[in-house]
Amino acid sequence: MFRPVTIGSATAVLLAALFTPGTAAADGVPPPDKIVIDVVSVNGSGCPAGTANVSVSPDNTAFTVSYSNYIAQVGVGSKPTDFRKNCQLSLNVHVPQGFTYAIAQADYRGFAHLEKGATGLERANYYFQGMSQTAYVNHHFTGPVNDNWQTTDTTDIEALIYAPCGALRYFNVNTELRVDAGTSDPTKTTSFVAMDSTDGNISTLYHFAWKTCPKPRS
Repeated sequence: MFRPVTIGSATAVLLAALFTPGTAAADGVPPPDKIVIDVVSVNGSGCPAGTANVSVSPDNTAFTVSYSNYIAQVGVGSKPTDFRKNCQLSLNVHVPQGFTYAIAQADYRGFAHLEKGATGLERANYYFQGMSQTAYVNHHFTGPVNDNWQTTDTTDIEALIYAPCGALRYFNVNTELRVDAGTSDPTKTTSFVAMDSTDGNISTLYHFAWKTCPKPRS
């Protein structure tokens, strides 16, 4: 079960964890070879074509998804559909032979400007192709706020879900941002929530947990 933890006044780091028992002995040591991640599909109003990029850390312990146009807002200058934005990523993670992985942590950071009476929501879930989706983890923000946001969700290590050894399973990430004007006046003010870093991009960091797969019987 996820346990949400809020850090600071308003920046969001999300830890997501996934596990299939009995696939391998957990050693936590990342493979020495390079990890390649292919973006199979990117869909959603929060990640139009060309606005999402994936990169892998040199030590194979994490990968980053960066967005450049992921913001939900209400009020002056907003369209009626802008109150909700979402993004669905499907990733093909190529791991070296003999290894499997789980996503042990996912870090989200952003900025929120909410007028008094307005509220915001960030939510996410994760699953491997062909497996049951994990429950959405919700993070709520209440105005007035004008600051970075950060949240952390943790799960027990026993709950980690690893990709099946020797099988191709895409890793899917679903995220969503919402803003509600509430009792604020949307004809005079604008409220928004964005996954946005100081350089204008959203950097979402997903941390790997590694296992070695059982050797095939001869």
